[in-house]
Amino acid sequence: MRRRPRSNRAGNRAGIKAWTAAVGLAVVAALLPPLSTAAPAHAENNGVGLTPALGWSSWSSVRKDPTAAKIDAQADAMKSSGLAAAGFQYVNVDDFWYQCPGSQGPNVDANGRWVTDATKFPPSGTTNGINAVADHVHADGLQFGLYVTPGVSKQAVAQNSAILGTSYHVQDIATTTAEKNYNCKGMVGIDYTKPGAQAFINSWADEFAAWGVDYVKIDGVGTSDVPDIQAWSKALVQTGRPIQLELSNNLAIGSASTWQQYANGWRTSGDIECYSSCTTAGTLTDWAHVQSRFGQVASWQPDGGPGAFNDYDSLEVGNGSSTGLTDAEQQSQMSLWALGASPLILGTDLTKLNATELGYLKNGRVLAVDQDAIDASRIVNNGNQQVYSKKEKDGGVVIGLFNSSNTGSTTVSVPLSAAGMSGSATATDLWSGASLGTISGTYSVTLGPGAVKLIRAVPGGSGGGSVTIEAEASGNTIAGAARVATCAACSGGNKVGYIGNGAANYVTVNGITEPSAGSHTLTVAYLVNGTRSFSISVNGGPDIVENLSGTSFATPATASVTVQLNAGTNTIKFHNDTAYAPDLDAITVS
Repeated sequence: MRRRPRSNRAGNRAGIKAWTAAVGLAVVAALLPPLSTAAPAHAENNGVGLTPALGWSSWSSVRKDPTAAKIDAQADAMKSSGLAAAGFQYVNVDDFWYQCPGSQGPNVDANGRWVTDATKFPPSGTTNGINAVADHVHADGLQFGLYVTPGVSKQAVAQNSAILGTSYHVQDIATTTAEKNYNCKGMVGIDYTKPGAQAFINSWADEFAAWGVDYVKIDGVGTSDVPDIQAWSKALVQTGRPIQLELSNNLAIGSASTWQQYANGWRTSGDIECYSSCTTAGTLTDWAHVQSRFGQVASWQPDGGPGAFNDYDSLEVGNGSSTGLTDAEQQSQMSLWALGASPLILGTDLTKLNATELGYLKNGRVLAVDQDAIDASRIVNNGNQQVYSKKEKDGGVVIGLFNSSNTGSTTVSVPLSAAGMSGSATATDLWSGASLGTISGTYSVTLGPGAVKLIRAVPGGSGGGSVTIEAEASGNTIAGAARVATCAACSGGNKVGYIGNGAANYVTVNGITEPSAGSHTLTVAYLVNGTRSFSISVNGGPDIVENLSGTSFATPATASVTVQLNAGTNTIKFHNDTAYAPDLDAITVS
């Protein structure tokens, strides 16, 4: 049975979707205030994928029969279920979207590129069927992904297709070496030393961009396919459209630096689907396939980060027992993926989500663990007892304790010192949101089969002194057009800009915990060239309007205001509904 992956990345923030086309980018750049947008260095430098992608892929639940109607329905369900509002953005079509007449390879157009299966994806007037689906996805405020494999079809070789925009033909660049196409077969290699080879991939990427593709998955690639990966990386950038590039599957860990250089993400192993070997027939996966990822998350930890993420494959959460996982195991899968900062690409049927598991998927506290773009380290590996932790930019520590066995309960313990903490900490259960009070020394919990305890601990608590929280911290809400950008002079190396000029574009700093109600000094580190104002709302209360002046969008300034905080957890929202606000670096509450 052929193996398929589904990954993605780039979990751009929920509001970042309108500026995907090159023309749109140019217009936005002309209208918006200065903001550094430099991404962490990787060869694509495509400006996307700075956080793990959140979305859906057709392979797990739709498998070999994707159609326009099915993809449209999944996009509509992503929007109507509230998943889009929670940050899920990508709707990706996997294999079987193109015509496959047999082992001679996919059908091709006059320029050697795959031809859309018009039976599954009928055209809309003169609009290609894939383009029509992409339009529907975009109309839902979402982004669209598509699938390809390396090389060129034997059909293109046989008809010696012309390479668009050149005097070359496919026979000038094709080899006789077979390339992987798991289902259709019939692909052969490309000699990238030959003139016309890059132009061929460029023409294919240009077609995808013209169709409205925001994400490309290249399946069946490995170490021997680095030239294909390089060519597609270059081709997608030259389209001028921000397009995420995902590699699949089972990429070699020894070549991690190469995957980092040319892609936004890569599958670390084979498929999460269990196919004919499922523990329960007819399910999407089983616990054994999830269990295998515990070691992968530990091994690949050094290799993921903003712009380029380890991908542990589809998230099979939301369809009850048909996923092959219990509710506890679904929480564990999502927790492990979030700790590993993996793309969260759903494989489940979004039109059949149950309320309980939809709640899991929309849990903002858990999603924030994923979106911090930090890979957790394994700090306990003791049989069925698995513990992972990571320190976030605001100083909080996320710890996931797992019972990796699906039979029997076990007590899982972790010394807080192993997570880099000394003394006491104030802890919160991230799945329930309940306070766990003060913890110290060794933290222990008894877990049922396949269960997890995911906590966030703030060393020393946040009362009785001052606490500084970065604007881009994972627990915050960054909404609408507001987005994270690099800032060398800022305290965490980043800031949040494009705040204001509409009620939808704001930052809410969450999780400010105080032992008792009272007055506190809020010190705001901001950046602006000229004068702008923040409207500051504490716990949803009346706005405090602060007019702030500065001389640079690259150098922070500070201002202080007195605020009233409640006992327990507080939120502070920074917005400006009518005009642009300053960029926000961090806040300090004292």
